[in-house]
Amino acid sequence: MPERPASAVARTVLAFDFGLKRIGVALGNTITGSARPLGTIEEESNDSRFSAISSRIAQWEPDLLVVGKPLDSEGRDTDMTARAERFGRQLAGRFGLPVEFADERFSSAVVESALKPNRDNKALVDAAAAAVILQAWLDETHHAHS
Repeated sequence: MPERPASAVARTVLAFDFGLKRIGVALGNTITGSARPLGTIEEESNDSRFSAISSRIAQWEPDLLVVGKPLDSEGRDTDMTARAERFGRQLAGRFGLPVEFADERFSSAVVESALKPNRDNKALVDAAAAAVILQAWLDETHHAHS
């Protein structure tokens, strides 16, 4: 039986929409090419945040982590870019998983528009934003390997 190309290997992916108050979390798969919100981490301390992330990693056993990279509308770094990149490096160091970054420029705007009646529910918005970030990454990755 011939081997499937590497792009056809099923990979579970956890994505994070990093924020100072909340971290949105989403789950996706490279075979289905779809992402869904998993919830939000609203822990105050770094230790508590990473403990909550560790629980999700243990539950879902991802092959890869994706972190939203905040950029301005022109694609330049913002004050949050370095913080999100540091968060990604911490994830890689703590969990030994590959981390990739995905442009998150328009994720919150897309979500807030789609969730107008719920846009004041910041936890819902952040989880949905993580799913939008991951969906964009999955779409881009799928097209790159097609």
